[in-house]
Amino acid sequence: MPERKRIALLIDCDNVSHNSIDGVLEELAKHGMVNVRHAHGDWKNPTLSGWIDRLHPHAIRPMQQFAYTKGKNATDAAMIIDSMDLLYSNSVDAFALMTSDSDFTPLVLRLLESGLPVYGFGENKTPRPFVDACSTFIYTENLITQKEEKSESSQQSAKKSRSELRQDTALVKLLRTAVDQTSEDDGWADMSKVAHYISNNSSFSSINFGYKKLGDLIRASELFDVEMRKDGTAMYIKDAR
Repeated sequence: MPERKRIALLIDCDNVSHNSIDGVLEELAKHGMVNVRHAHGDWKNPTLSGWIDRLHPHAIRPMQQFAYTKGKNATDAAMIIDSMDLLYSNSVDAFALMTSDSDFTPLVLRLLESGLPVYGFGENKTPRPFVDACSTFIYTENLITQKEEKSESSQQSAKKSRSELRQDTALVKLLRTAVDQTSEDDGWADMSKVAHYISNNSSFSSINFGYKKLGDLIRASELFDVEMRKDGTAMYIKDAR
């Protein structure tokens, strides 16, 4: 049995809501074991009270950051130092950064250069450079569980309709390019190869469109013909144009 990937989750509590932490941990469980869980912030700040209630139940370690200078973000610097310490410790195989701050984009690029994947989680306000830099990025509004109090922006988690998917030109281009690059001479592509191509070339996640699996999104878009092969265990797709 292959060894499970060790993941370090670093949370910028100043810039992301506590409401989606359950969903974030559930998502990371698909990739491996989250053996490092650090939550950075000034815990004397009353705005972090929601996070305080989540620390113990999820075995998250609070990392105190005092605001030594007004207007300066001590949390950012502390998270970067924490990340580099973990990188050089060789105790993790991947990083997960939970933040909506684009200032961490250089950090993501540095971690990627070391050969480690970076899973990003942030709110809809997260700037595009950080989103695109991550190996995979998921908007946290799409991970808020039914038990949590949902904000208006969390309605983004509703499944996109066939029409909405087809109107998203960037999505359509990404899917068609992936199929074209991985298809055999007959035009049919193994879904596993399509998913692998997409993960290597973008921060795309089907969850941001309301679908847990890429295959479900593919079917909903009706952009491709679908065939189940190998006794129904393998999905193959072909451009329906």
